[in-house]
Amino acid sequence: MSDAEPPRPIDPAAVTAGIERTNELLQRVLAKVSTTPSIHAVFADAGYVYAAMGRLAAGTEDRRAFDLDAEGLIDAFIDKARTIFPDSRLLRVYWYDGARRRLHTTEQQRIAELPDVKVRLGNLNANNQQKGVDSLIRTDLETLARHRAISDAVLIGGDEDLVSAVEAAQSYGARVHLWGIEATGGRNQADPLLWEVDSQRTFDLDFCKPYVTRRSAAYEPYPDPGGEACPAPGREDVRFVGARVASRWLGERGRDALAELLPGHPYLPGSTDQELLNEAEGLLQHSLRGHADLRRALRDGFWDHLQAQLL
Repeated sequence: MSDAEPPRPIDPAAVTAGIERTNELLQRVLAKVSTTPSIHAVFADAGYVYAAMGRLAAGTEDRRAFDLDAEGLIDAFIDKARTIFPDSRLLRVYWYDGARRRLHTTEQQRIAELPDVKVRLGNLNANNQQKGVDSLIRTDLETLARHRAISDAVLIGGDEDLVSAVEAAQSYGARVHLWGIEATGGRNQADPLLWEVDSQRTFDLDFCKPYVTRRSAAYEPYPDPGGEACPAPGREDVRFVGARVASRWLGERGRDALAELLPGHPYLPGSTDQELLNEAEGLLQHSLRGHADLRRALRDGFWDHLQAQLL
């Protein structure tokens, strides 16, 4: 004969109370979820943007041949995202670009100062090719998705290497939306990337035109007052002009600025390098774009003068 106790009778009131408590908890969770705003971020590969928009609206991928209104374009991307995700809040726009020694150019500095924009720089090699940008995109996209900081990611790019970034973000529940620029022929975004994303959108020529202005003489030498092209200057001429610019720079900025500049020798910050180039071209009445040897001579003259002031 079994000594087991008979089963206790089920108390309907206790069961009902348990169900009610569970329902109340679920309602609280759902209420909290419904009041938590969705968040989206925009991840833009600037190399892709410049190349695709330049080719479509200016007929060239060479950045030296056209100007891009990056501020206006970023605002347009933000407005488009606001339309597509009306119930979502923008975290920020990530703008990925390349720069030598990861030193911001003047243009990149202006972009970095825009509200809700974060500039992230990879390296730029001797052939002006970006290095490390894709890994930056993957790191940011995966990290934000893993921490549930975003629910939707807008990716503007076309490289197949971005597939792993898309997969990583999706594995944490984020939806990835690929935006691209209309190609003049064929496609400018890798098929595997198009296959992986949750949605796609392409911007046409009418959208891009207002933000691209072709430079009329990107590679032409400066004309002299008589209308003739000035002959190319020699290295010593350029070196001398570099020293002249350094003299003016030191007179305006003072020795405190020189002390800040010296630790970076032989390199110049992007803004200072651009200022040197612009003033030198005005003095020489000749463009130094595309003349790497002359630009090195210019920097040498600049540094020679500054270092001579310390002797």
